[in-house]
Amino acid sequence: MNFHVVIPARLASTRLPGKVLREIAGRPMVEHVCRAASASSAASVIVATDSAEIAASVERAGARAVMTRADHSCGSDRIAELVAGAQWSADDIVVNVQADEPMMPPALIDQVAQALLDDPGAAMATAATPIETAEDFSNPNIVKVVAAKGRALYFSRAPIPYHRDSGNAAFEGAARRHLGIYAYRVGALRTFAATAPGFLEQHESLEQLRAFEIGLPIALVDAVALPGPGVDTEADLAIVAQRMQRS
Repeated sequence: MNFHVVIPARLASTRLPGKVLREIAGRPMVEHVCRAASASSAASVIVATDSAEIAASVERAGARAVMTRADHSCGSDRIAELVAGAQWSADDIVVNVQADEPMMPPALIDQVAQALLDDPGAAMATAATPIETAEDFSNPNIVKVVAAKGRALYFSRAPIPYHRDSGNAAFEGAARRHLGIYAYRVGALRTFAATAPGFLEQHESLEQLRAFEIGLPIALVDAVALPGPGVDTEADLAIVAQRMQRS
């Protein structure tokens, strides 16, 4: 496999300002993400950031950082700016690994890249895992995905698919949780970034819905390995620190 990992990292964060520079087990969070990405089969790992402070931290750790604008609405748009200046072909594959996922399994990074190689008609690829509880199914912070024949059909914060006969009272464990990792073909990413967010993306605040609005097919795989908790709050940070200490 030949693909690149780009980690979009911004300093501003509503719930936990500066979170990607917060230390976990003696290292900034973004360094843990870089280490996980470097353990994958990626040909290169680059942090795309709007912060000189983040760039300096990444480079001190021996990784590569590229400065990007501060006004991007989502990580995919930030990656697209970096890709615009890179000498990559339209068929090259880029994997978006989020900077607040310090426990991202390298095997999952490889899997979503491989999914695009295995499905030449797909523009993007991502991963999912079964939802195991009714509480998670109803939680709007857990993004659900409906798929058929290896392709995503829709993503939503709402509990989908809807069970008509029970009004979703009978949770049967058939729903799937979307995991926030994406692989793109470079040409598709350029198209994505050149298109303004549409109604669905703005309504649900899910950037992947832009792909549906412009006709980009998304391959979906069942994750071979699950990431640890992402970090959005102080409580999340403490949980991840405890898990890393035990591992």
